[in-house]
Amino acid sequence: MSVKRVLQYGEKSLREPSKEVHKVSKKIQDLVQDLLDTMYAKNGVGMAAPQIGVNYRVFVIDVSKNDEPLNPIVFINPKIIKKSGAVVAQEGCISFPEAYTDVKRYDYVMVKALDRHGRPFVLEAKDGCLLARAIQHENDHLDGILFIDHCVNRFETDDILAKHNLPPVDADKLISEPEIDKELENKKND
Repeated sequence: MSVKRVLQYGEKSLREPSKEVHKVSKKIQDLVQDLLDTMYAKNGVGMAAPQIGVNYRVFVIDVSKNDEPLNPIVFINPKIIKKSGAVVAQEGCISFPEAYTDVKRYDYVMVKALDRHGRPFVLEAKDGCLLARAIQHENDHLDGILFIDHCVNRFETDDILAKHNLPPVDADKLISEPEIDKELENKKND
């Protein structure tokens, strides 16, 4: 297929919720390939359909390292069905070139979705690994949520965004995560 233009932070459709996929048609297969082509061209770990201006509930992830063969995972109509624990890690996003900040995520997630052929699967990602964080990051895109909405320090994140000529954090979009905050506090006290 082809490498698509990636929407940048500040473009309205990044904040719009995506529609369910009713049939894994040729159109959806082509979208999956465009997402993979664009993700690899941009050296990304994940790419969600809204990032290329298509508001369908589809994203792709590949957490393979440089010396490993490519291992793309396709998620159509994903739903996170279990989550627990907490981790803080640096995150970035292809829609936020060069901007990285600390964000709060669940340590463990279980997701169910359809693969590129429309077959259902369930996947677990544990221990705050890159896959666990990427699933949450890309799944958020499908709901119009961005990684900065989970930032640890809003003012520090604003400074980072400003250095890259990006708009500041929208305080109204910050997500209250008492479960994660409590888990992180417990870890600090252990």
